[in-house]
Amino acid sequence: MNNLFKTFKDVRKQLIIWLFEHSQRLYTSMFKHHESWNISKSDLLNMPKVSFGRHLGEFLDKNNYELIPKVERHDCYHVLCGYSTKVEDEIALQCLCYGNGKRSLYLYGAIILGVAILPDYYEYYYRSYKTGKRANPFHHFDYKKLLNISIKDFREAIFSKPELYNLNLCQS
Repeated sequence: MNNLFKTFKDVRKQLIIWLFEHSQRLYTSMFKHHESWNISKSDLLNMPKVSFGRHLGEFLDKNNYELIPKVERHDCYHVLCGYSTKVEDEIALQCLCYGNGKRSLYLYGAIILGVAILPDYYEYYYRSYKTGKRANPFHHFDYKKLLNISIKDFREAIFSKPELYNLNLCQS
């Protein structure tokens, strides 16, 4: 029976992955009209080790990603907040951003569908939302201009010491 529940959860996660992959391109083409950064992963990996940009490059490299034009900021949220790219972490990150004041059609859709399809992680989503509420606002920054700053200093400016521990970010 446990195997059946795990299989069903895996199917629900695959559905969300499929929805993310297909909705992202459509959303970006319809609603994102600003310029892309035109920065490569190798550019980021050549930045100083302590820089936010270097950590972004390492995140991309670890996950075998490149920056997605016009939505580069999303990967910055992953790096700043320490969330992985697992489905439940993607949804939790959206909840954190909502708690931090970010509002967008895509965010609403990700949260509503994520909670509806994967309610197993509701407590995690809610904790993430509360973390975002307690954090200093970060959703509005021009992250391209912040690539050279120290990731440690940046995180300490956004999150309190207890939140840094809760997010397991004190070692970075």
